Amino acid sequence: MRWNLEWLRTFKAIYDTGTLSAAAQELYISQPGVSLHLNSLEAYTGYKLFDRQARRMVPTEKGKMIYNFILDPLLKLELAEQQFHKRTLVERATISVGMCFETFQYTLEEYISDLPFNLIIKFGLYKQMQEDLDHGLLDLIVTSRSGNQKNLIYQPFSREKIVLIAGSNTDTTVLDRLIAGGNLKEAVEYLKNQLWYSTAADMDHLKDFWMRHFGERPDFSPNYIVPNISSIIRCLSNSEGYSVVPDFLCREAVESGKIVLVWEGDEPLENTLYFGTRKKTMYQSEIEKLEQLLKDKYEGGAVTI
Repeated sequence: MRWNLEWLRTFKAIYDTGTLSAAAQELYISQPGVSLHLNSLEAYTGYKLFDRQARRMVPTEKGKMIYNFILDPLLKLELAEQQFHKRTLVERATISVGMCFETFQYTLEEYISDLPFNLIIKFGLYKQMQEDLDHGLLDLIVTSRSGNQKNLIYQPFSREKIVLIAGSNTDTTVLDRLIAGGNLKEAVEYLKNQLWYSTAADMDHLKDFWMRHFGERPDFSPNYIVPNISSIIRCLSNSEGYSVVPDFLCREAVESGKIVLVWEGDEPLENTLYFGTRKKTMYQSEIEKLEQLLKDKYEGGAVTI
C-alpha cells in the first residue's frame, strides 16, 4: 500500500489553514472527506500528525517533519498544474510600442481600453527606440528616421509637414505681407523679435525649418521651453506667439481656430513616417491592427478597433 497524493495535499491544507473546515473550503471537498484523508495518512504513517484542540489543529513534531519534507515537492506540482492546465480563456498578448509622447496622445490614447491585447508604451529618442526594437524590447516603433539594421523592417505609412504656427491672438499682418512679397530676409528679422515656444527635445524642427526656408541656422533662443508639443499648442491656444511643429499634431487646434497655420514654406519641409518592426515576430496580427489604427488616424479617416 502506498500513500495517496490527495492525503498529502489535504494534510498540507490542514497545516496551512489550521482547521478542518478551512481546509475543506480551500480544497473544495467536504469536511468529512478531509477527516478521512487525514485519518488514512495517520494510519499509514503510524503517527499522530495533529493535536485536535477546540479551534485549532496543532501539528505534532512528526507532523512538522512530514510537512517540511513534502512542502517543496507539492509546491512544484502545484506550479506545474497551473502552467500546463488547459485554460478556458486565451491569454492576452502584450505588445510593446515605442513612439513620441505626442503621437501616442493624438493617436492611441483614446483607444487603449478597446484594444484586445495588452499594450506597453515607451517614449524616447528615435535612436534608442531603434536599439530597443532590435534587441527585442519593443515590438513596434513609429519613427521619422529609418535605419539599416538587418533584423528590422521600416515601412513608410505617412508624411508630415513641419509648419509655422501662431496663437490665434497673434497679429500676423506684417509677417504675411513680408512673406507674400518674397521679403524673406526681413521676415527672418521680424520673426526673431517675436515670442517663441519650443521643446528641448524637438529643437530640430525649428532648426530644419529655418535652414530649409531661410538658408541659415536660427541664431535666437525660444522664450519658452515647454515639456512637449502638446504643451506648445495649449500655451498658444487663443494667445500670442509662434512655434514650428508637425502639421498632424496641430490639425485639430487649427480647425477649431485656437491657433493659426501661418506658413508652410514655398517647398514644405516634410518627414516620412515609418513603422519599424522586427522581421520575425509572434505578434503579427496585433501589430497589423495597431498599424491600421495609426494609418487611419493620420489620414483623418474612420478608426476601427
